[in-house]
Parts: sequence; C-alpha cells; structure tokens
Amino acid sequence: MKQYVVDEIRPSDFEAVRKYLDEHCQRQSIDDLYRIPLSEALYSEIQKDHEDCQPFYFAVELKTDALYTELLVRSEKIIRCDCIAYATDTQRQWLMETIDAVFEKLNVIT
Repeated sequence: MKQYVVDEIRPSDFEAVRKYLDEHCQRQSIDDLYRIPLSEALYSEIQKDHEDCQPFYFAVELKTDALYTELLVRSEKIIRCDCIAYATDTQRQWLMETIDAVFEKLNVIT
C-alpha cells in the first residue's frame, strides 16, 4: 500500500493531533482510524461519473508516534470499483498539503 507517513510524533503532540482529528474528521469504527473526505472538485473523471459510489475519502491511521495516510481514494459506499484507485497527482498533493497544514496549525514539529 502506498502511504504518506509523518513519524516521530511526540506523545504530547499525539494528543493534539488526535483531538484535531476527532473534531474535524469522521472517525471510523476502529480506534484511531479516520476519514478525510476528498473534495468533489478533486474527483477524477471516473469518480465524477460514478455518482453511486460517492463520496470518496482517504483513510488515516493515527498511532502514538506516527500518522499513516493511505494514498488510495476509497468510497464510502462500495469496496471494489474502477473509481477506487490510487490518488491522482493533484489528489495526492492536496492530501499531503492538508496533513502538513494540520501539523503546522498545531505547531507539531516532526
């Protein structure tokens, strides 16, 4: 699986990141897993065409010392479809900038 990883998170920073994710992202049923919704403006052509599969999101796992973000764009409604794919260059850049902005906002240095 392709991932964007931010590691070496300090314990005090972990709590700040978890609080932020709890407040701003959808928590999944498994502890420390979150969904970052992908903006519709960034959908690929096939994702735009697959209205029944929308909305799309990125999965994020927060561990005590690292944050792991899959680069796979997932659907909230279906597990397998042609619209579920690795992020385009634009989607990947948006995701990395989004994660980096959260860490910057929280003054988390890694």
